[in-house]
Amino acid sequence: MNLLAAYLRRQYKLLLLLAGFFVIFAAVFFLYSLPAEALIYAGALCLVLGLVLFALGYGRFRARHQELRLLLRQAREKVLPLPPPTGLLEEDYQALIQALCQDRTRLAAENENRLRDMTDYYTVWAHQIKTPIAALGLLLQERPDRAPLEVELLKIEQYVEMVLSYLRLDSSSTGYVLQDCNLDQLLRGAVRKLAKMFILKKITLDFRETGKTVLTDGKWLGFVVEQALSNALKYTPEGGVIRVYGDGDTVVIADSGIGIRPEDLPRVFEKGFTGYNGRTERKSTGIGLYLSKQVCERLGHGITVTSRPGQGTLVRLDLSRGRRVVE
Repeated sequence: MNLLAAYLRRQYKLLLLLAGFFVIFAAVFFLYSLPAEALIYAGALCLVLGLVLFALGYGRFRARHQELRLLLRQAREKVLPLPPPTGLLEEDYQALIQALCQDRTRLAAENENRLRDMTDYYTVWAHQIKTPIAALGLLLQERPDRAPLEVELLKIEQYVEMVLSYLRLDSSSTGYVLQDCNLDQLLRGAVRKLAKMFILKKITLDFRETGKTVLTDGKWLGFVVEQALSNALKYTPEGGVIRVYGDGDTVVIADSGIGIRPEDLPRVFEKGFTGYNGRTERKSTGIGLYLSKQVCERLGHGITVTSRPGQGTLVRLDLSRGRRVVE
């Protein structure tokens, strides 16, 4: 019905013109006192002929509509297989569309090349920067007051790792290796990596083993856990508590930090969003939780954040979504 209405709207001028002609003929027949039967007979013949032509026109219109809908599904093709033009103007339109497709293909290739070059450059940079970071770590071993400096060096390592993760996230060469991983071992590894930050800020860790094995990519899930722990450390004041425990098929990372405002919670997974805390304390890049969300979606896991200002934040990693968790 919608298609028929669209065709009627397309042909409304012609229909009005035909109705006007019928009125003119009727007026002429009336003025010359011609028999009404002649008018009715002529009108019936014209109506039958008009219905036949209308049906043929509607059939062509419907077929053309279906062809264009099919082409719409192929809009990403480099060259569209357009139907043969039915006139000079349609031929001109098709030539314009093909020229636009070719230009779009050229721009897409140029953008892809630029993105590949930029990705290669920053990947090389991120690997090269690890050498001076490692050298600094060795040099700090000789300093008696090395703990604060080691923590800052750890933050640099995290930011470099975040850059690499950001570059690898949508790379065609990135593969996710799914295998059974000891969840407690993965969690302990993330805690151990950030142990110096716990010690420096005098934050208590309450770690409860889950006793679970999860089918996942251990490297990428470890990255998500590290991001959650890093955020907890960042926004938990000295002397606070961070708890890591299992809740069914969910891993919970809870802190007693400053919390997140209610108006900021719906946007914490947006790329570049820092919220009130990030703007006031200038501690946030707005990338960590965004990357964590993207990684969880690719692994089939879920991630949610709940928080109350002044009462802390809970990050819940649902490892059952699309994957099996074994006791």
